[in-house]
Amino acid sequence: MDPYLAWGLGLLALALLLVLLEFFVPSAGAIAISAGVCTIAGLVCLFRFSPLWGLMGLVGMIVAVPLTVYAGMSLWQHTPLGRRMIGIPTEQQLEEKAREQERFLQQRLSLLGREGVTLTDLRPIGVIEIDGQRHDAVSEGELIRPNARVKVVLVESTQLRVRVIT
Repeated sequence: MDPYLAWGLGLLALALLLVLLEFFVPSAGAIAISAGVCTIAGLVCLFRFSPLWGLMGLVGMIVAVPLTVYAGMSLWQHTPLGRRMIGIPTEQQLEEKAREQERFLQQRLSLLGREGVTLTDLRPIGVIEIDGQRHDAVSEGELIRPNARVKVVLVESTQLRVRVIT
């Protein structure tokens, strides 16, 4: 095998490896610059061996580099650093959020049957107070004036449905 052909193919393969490595090793672009230098040197070697091999190497790199970048980004987003930079929550964060939502729902469900006082008009939406805590509430369709005594008759995820106590 001719040394120009071997060096050309080896440098192009090294360039693709360096492009992939750039996603996983923080280097402020030094690895990407090295990949560019290897690409140029590999193409020069292939053109010195044969113009046909040079053109094939050039076309191959035009196709292979974007595919390598795509593969690197696809792999990178599954790494802890990639997930953190993209903003994808970790499994622990997802579990904590689910627990927090469950606590919120349990707290809301504990208000079922409780009595409170309206702070604003409920037309049909307004604010009520139960045990010193403010809650958004919905009346059952009728207007309820402030300072009216109400009872929670239904809890739907984030909404409290109330009825006037007569």
